[in-house]
Amino acid sequence: MRILHTSDWHIGRTFHGNSTMDALAEVLEALTEQVRENAVDVVIVAGDVFDSATPAGAAYTLLGDTLVALHETGARVIVTSGNHDSAARLGFQARLLRDGIHVLTDPRAIGTPVTLTDADGPVQFYGIPYLEPAIVRQHWNGVELRTQAQTLAHAMDLVRAGMAEHPGRSVAIAHCFSAGVDATIGLEREVRQGGLDVVPLSVFDGPDYVALGHIHGRQQISERVRYSGAPLHYSFGEQSKPRGSWMVDLDAAGLASVTWLDLPVPRRLVTLTGALDEILSAENVAAHADDWVCAVYTDSLAQTEPMRRLRERYPHCAMVMHQPAETDRVIERSYADRLRGAVTDPERIEAFLEHVRSGHGPTEREGELIREVLDDRVRADALI
Repeated sequence: MRILHTSDWHIGRTFHGNSTMDALAEVLEALTEQVRENAVDVVIVAGDVFDSATPAGAAYTLLGDTLVALHETGARVIVTSGNHDSAARLGFQARLLRDGIHVLTDPRAIGTPVTLTDADGPVQFYGIPYLEPAIVRQHWNGVELRTQAQTLAHAMDLVRAGMAEHPGRSVAIAHCFSAGVDATIGLEREVRQGGLDVVPLSVFDGPDYVALGHIHGRQQISERVRYSGAPLHYSFGEQSKPRGSWMVDLDAAGLASVTWLDLPVPRRLVTLTGALDEILSAENVAAHADDWVCAVYTDSLAQTEPMRRLRERYPHCAMVMHQPAETDRVIERSYADRLRGAVTDPERIEAFLEHVRSGHGPTEREGELIREVLDDRVRADALI
């Protein structure tokens, strides 16, 4: 049996205020074509189908169109919910879906597999939706479920109990933060902030393959436990990480092979670092005018309207940051001390600028402007 493992579609997510719907539709169309070309039997979507618990109508349309397209390739589709999804909203139409599309969002059904067969016999698919302890502990009286890690451990116990009752090869699907993963800084929610506890690798013992979601970068925790990552880049922190999915082959004995399939990147992401004039150079513009750009300019002083200037050359500049190349000067005197030592108005302004600009006082031109303004003020006062 051939399985395609994907996850974290995040339909409806924006990228620095820009819609990703068209780009994601393009990528999911390419994924569907890969399913057709590689004669995939089962497509797994391991959670975070939507980016929000209350997705817009267009998000439902894209999901529906993609599920139908995948089904038309002849593949079965198994979808579980992630921490971004509303299990109720994602699963409300599960009974109405056509045969061969399974949306698994009910924690009470974790131990009951979706059974699919091939020439070597049955394969049992166990879908574990994202489990919030405070919500799901009502279903399992007498079990201590204080953390999401404890809850997932209990869910895997249910999976193993199901495996004992249903012979054959097995695949588990979950959405969690496994020990040993390398999270993308600034993207995946921190464990303690997002409620996702680290789950020990041993929790996943048993199934022939474990398809995980939540981490947006491709990760191999073990030969049989993997993250596929998201199909689209959602952060500049991901720009060097490939986009794609795992193609998993099971033979009569269990896991036979796992192959990575790359997906296209509709628009590349690039971070340009240097002085603002360097970033705006003709050479850089020629190479990156069509990319999503994060500009990190290192000029000593903040530049005037940097985003406007950047977007004149880079229409898809999404982010600009000022990170001076010089380390902050050692401030030997406090702002109060500087003010006490300042006698004239220009000295007071200089003290203020040094305070707010990490020790950098006014430039020569700024000094001239300060003196002009102060002189104008003196002349105006003399006329009163």
